[in-house]
Amino acid sequence: MSVPETVDRVLLTAAVVVIVIAGALLLARIRRGPSMLDRAISLDVAAALIIAGLGAKSAFARAPFYFPIMLVLAFLGFTGSVGIARFIAARDRPVPRNGTGPAAHGGGRDGVEGETR
Repeated sequence: MSVPETVDRVLLTAAVVVIVIAGALLLARIRRGPSMLDRAISLDVAAALIIAGLGAKSAFARAPFYFPIMLVLAFLGFTGSVGIARFIAARDRPVPRNGTGPAAHGGGRDGVEGETR
């Protein structure tokens, strides 16, 4: 084994160790919370760690087999994050009282007069 190959193996091993440590800390963060938003962000980071782990495995094997899988996981992680963010935003939106909301003034969806989408 040549020196560059040895350096590659050492760096890839270090990357895998960092990913495993980050995963352990991530599980602690998901369990601890304290809010739903913290857990949602942690799940998004979990998707990124899985993608990083597959990238390290692909680099070890020197095979591009995992690249499409990484792309699909990135897409699913993104759409999951957007879905969770929209759910949390809708849940945390303040409820208008006594007819003071945007609908009471004839505004658009965001309360801007005459706005259409």
